[in-house]
Amino acid sequence: MASSNFVDYVKIYCRSGKGGPGSKHLYRDKLTQKGGPDGGDGGRGGHIILRGSKNHWTLIHLKYARNIHAEDGEGGARSRSFGKEGADKIIEVPCGTVVYDAETGEYLCDITEDGQEVILFAGGRGGQGNWHFRTATNQTPRFSQPGEPSIEKTIILQLKVLADVGLVGFPNAGKSTLLSVISAAKPEIADYPFTTLVPNLGIVAYRDNKSFVMADIPGIIEGAAEGRGLGLRFLRHIERNSILLFMIPADSDDIIKEFDILLNELKQYNPELVDKQRILAITKCDLLDSELMEEIKKLIPKDIKTVFISSLSGLGLTELKDLIWTEINKESNMVVELKHRPIKVTYHDVEEEDEELEDNEDEDEDDDLSKYKGIGWDEL
Repeated sequence: MASSNFVDYVKIYCRSGKGGPGSKHLYRDKLTQKGGPDGGDGGRGGHIILRGSKNHWTLIHLKYARNIHAEDGEGGARSRSFGKEGADKIIEVPCGTVVYDAETGEYLCDITEDGQEVILFAGGRGGQGNWHFRTATNQTPRFSQPGEPSIEKTIILQLKVLADVGLVGFPNAGKSTLLSVISAAKPEIADYPFTTLVPNLGIVAYRDNKSFVMADIPGIIEGAAEGRGLGLRFLRHIERNSILLFMIPADSDDIIKEFDILLNELKQYNPELVDKQRILAITKCDLLDSELMEEIKKLIPKDIKTVFISSLSGLGLTELKDLIWTEINKESNMVVELKHRPIKVTYHDVEEEDEELEDNEDEDEDDDLSKYKGIGWDEL
């Protein structure tokens, strides 16, 4: 998919439906002059519901849907007839979508499974009709309860790609080349930095018809956690990965130094990323002979699981897949518990406020129920 079609961040305005007002009808017919109150209840307003969908993998379908409104509930009617409930508005999002409050940055909910539904904003309850307020001393109440108001809020949807393995490395470390060799993915590959502008996913085939998902994100440079390069924008995509595969070229000046820089950037962005299982892959090993490999092995700490690979010659790729399969199937790495932190809403994220909606509904003095004790929503 083209980079312009990969959308992992949208801001939308949502409004649930208002509850319908209760009816104030008094029963009359040609045989009954004073039949008493028979006003029905109003209908519930529509919910704003998020639903996970495996048919979507970006948020591009919401890029221009900036205002999403649920239907209002209808008012009650005579003969204690209930008003019609407002239709719910279902927003389908890809699995891995996280929702934040656009004003405060507060975490609201998370969609991780296909078919999972979350009521983001509930519709207002319908008001009770005057039939509920009849008493021995007030047998003809000429008032009813208004419906609950709607909930209006601007939210931020962020997509965090779901994958078993996340590739971490500097630009031109060979991440996209590896993904293209061991999977059917076709990422853009070139000999200049930041060729990869959007995350790429690939399904890696393994033995006995087994497979795992690998995610490639744009290269990380020193200072990415502070906003340099493209790493800051896409670092969130590796938060859900079971394990992290660090990739450093064999012709680097200092492999351990580059590894520490990458690890430090992840720690500054989210300290929880440091707790993930890590594998170090030394790439472009077709440039080395056996003696140089042995020298590099002596420099790498023994507690770091290391594999020497070459996407060009195929060196070490089978060993790499075996090691990845072993790590992702460990019980400690199979469950990825992600603690969502509040996001920082910057000035550039704040859009102009929407124009206030015109309220064309007629106001009735009888709808002010503050003078009637015990029938407000807070009193129920």
